[in-house]
Amino acid sequence: MLYKTRMSDVKPSSDQPTLDPENFEVLRAQGHRMLDDMVDYIADIRQRPVWQPIPDDVRVRFRAGLPEEPADLGAVYDEFARSVVPYAAGNVHPGFMGWVHGGGTAVGMLAEMLAGGLNANLGGRDHAPMEVERQVVDWVRRIFAFPDGATGLFVTGSSLANFIGVLVARTAALGTEVRKSGLGEAGGKLRAYASAAAHRCIPLAMDLSGLGSDAVHPIATAADGRMDLVKLAEAVSRDRAAGLTPFLVVGTAGTVDTGAIDDLSAIADFCAAEKLRFHVDGAFGALAVLSPKLKPLVNGIERADSIAFDFHKWGQVPYDAGFVLVRDGKLHRDTFASPAAYLRPQAKGLAAGAPWFSDYGPDLSRGFRALKTWFTLKTYGLKRIGQVIEHSCELAQYLEARVRAEPKLELLAPAQLNIVCFRYGTSDAANAKIVVDLHESGIAAPSTTTVNGKLAIRCAFVNHRTQIRDVEAMLAAVLRLGSA
Repeated sequence: MLYKTRMSDVKPSSDQPTLDPENFEVLRAQGHRMLDDMVDYIADIRQRPVWQPIPDDVRVRFRAGLPEEPADLGAVYDEFARSVVPYAAGNVHPGFMGWVHGGGTAVGMLAEMLAGGLNANLGGRDHAPMEVERQVVDWVRRIFAFPDGATGLFVTGSSLANFIGVLVARTAALGTEVRKSGLGEAGGKLRAYASAAAHRCIPLAMDLSGLGSDAVHPIATAADGRMDLVKLAEAVSRDRAAGLTPFLVVGTAGTVDTGAIDDLSAIADFCAAEKLRFHVDGAFGALAVLSPKLKPLVNGIERADSIAFDFHKWGQVPYDAGFVLVRDGKLHRDTFASPAAYLRPQAKGLAAGAPWFSDYGPDLSRGFRALKTWFTLKTYGLKRIGQVIEHSCELAQYLEARVRAEPKLELLAPAQLNIVCFRYGTSDAANAKIVVDLHESGIAAPSTTTVNGKLAIRCAFVNHRTQIRDVEAMLAAVLRLGSA
């Protein structure tokens, strides 16, 4: 027998459950302690190791069962301070050089706290956080010299931003009917092209779009690490002769391994002549436009049909803050808008404010990523951020010169932007061990990659806190560990 209760028989409990604190002053004191500790963490970051292994007894704490009963906030915070903070990845630290992770800022941290307090959903409706994101979208449009009709969207990162770029290109090639009927025979013939050094998210985007990862043809790179445009033209011509349909070229502004930037102007010319869409994966390199010195390296990016990049890399915004910019705003909206009765915009009231951001991407529930970016751009200004970007490239040039001058070291790829690939001696195994020993020393955290068949120590300078003394400390440790 089903249990049934009439609503008229239901009476609210006098002790109504709530998740607010019994005493906000106690919460305020605890919150100040947390804030003070995190400010100290950033201010004193040089006194900490870049990274240290998680001890077994700490790791086992994260295997505990479900938290069925309440616990004191102070006790939970103490566990965070003991078991999480000391064993973070370390990208806040100036010695973090292994991957293209931004260092974040105290300003961004505070903005993230404010966003959490508002708990705004940026999927849609008419509220001020939407205007903040719209303003940042307009700033980005201006930064990249895109037209008034361009649209943009905050996403988790460039992987999703590139996926959106591929989907918009698919709509341009096949029309909006593809959203209902699928790829069909015409979709099966679509082909895209990207550098062989392009990020893994490009074939993954093709996979997720239904086109298949084999639909993107990797184009060999020249000696400078850039896409070989002669081979690109040959591939497009060959595919057309085979009855296939070239539709998209992805240019890379900052390859993962060496930081190479494709010749974006030449790719733009080629795409215009061949009537192909031009998308740029500028995960970190796109923001070179903020530096007058570096901007010429990305000339042509302003001619792209879409751009993917991350504010949480060179923009130093705390994770996550990816972004996609699309030249044709109508095409962008046609790719994602999905009308529903419960989402119908109105002329007035909270349901006004159309178009909504949910019409430009797959997410209806969206966090207030724009706020930490808005705070960062307004607080520091584009000029200062551009100077930080320039400095990271100067550090790479400094390291390159130091490597060239040291007989025990070999430079494997020149510093085109902010990445230097080098090695100690000739042994792959020895260099792999050097990197692991560096990590465990807490002095620096580079990564490894393979360049021309050789295992490289890869240093990517992204963190605005990194200085020459940090480069010297890493280099001294490499030489010491290599000779041990």
